[in-house]
Amino acid sequence: MSSQDEVRKASTAFYEALNLMLNGDAGPLSDIWSHGSDVTTLHPTGGRQVGWGEVWESWNQVAQLSTDGKVVLKDQLVHVVGDLAYEVGVEHAEFKLAGERVSGRMRVTNIYQREGGAWKVRHHHTDLAPEVVEVLNNLQSPFGAD
Repeated sequence: MSSQDEVRKASTAFYEALNLMLNGDAGPLSDIWSHGSDVTTLHPTGGRQVGWGEVWESWNQVAQLSTDGKVVLKDQLVHVVGDLAYEVGVEHAEFKLAGERVSGRMRVTNIYQREGGAWKVRHHHTDLAPEVVEVLNNLQSPFGAD
């Protein structure tokens, strides 16, 4: 199997785990992610998480609020250089966040690194999703957004 095919397989595993997370179960994301202190994510909710602890907590928080979710990666492009690889594409997502239906298309970049013979996610970055941010802001205020 070529390195590109291996990264595509890791991507498939990542999106399978991401779909489970959007239905309340973040657990499988732990298997596909690197657990280093320098892994990062930039979610559609904004902010930046650095280190496995912060990244893991962010996935858990979203999982606790998410149901009826599905995300599909389209327009995938994978490029491999040695033990590093990146993919870009467009995520088509639809799910309930705190009971509110949200959907959108977000550009995405994922970076993978080969660790112990397996490709692991080191970075995940999507566009900011204003609809998702609005739902989260409404949760933080008992009277909704100003």
